[in-house]
Amino acid sequence: MSIQVRFLPDNVITNAEAGEPMLEVAARAGVLIPTGCLMGSCHACEVELGDGTPVCACISSIPGDQPELTINLYDDPTW
Repeated sequence: MSIQVRFLPDNVITNAEAGEPMLEVAARAGVLIPTGCLMGSCHACEVELGDGTPVCACISSIPGDQPELTINLYDDPTW
C-alpha cells in the first residue's frame, strides 16, 4: 500500500511503502534528517509524527496503518 508522506516545515511530499525505513524515504525526497548514532540512543534524528508522537527516524519505518503520514522535522542547533 502506497502512503503519502509529508515532511514539514518545508511541505515536501513523497510516496512510500509501509515498512520502508524513514531515513531512506526522507533521503529519496531530498529531505535531510540529521543522524548521530544510528541506533536511537542520541536522538539526533528525532522527528515528530503528525499526532505528536516523537520517534527516532534512524530506527523507525513508515507505518502501514494510515494512507497519509506527516513528519515534523526539528531543528536542533546542538547537532
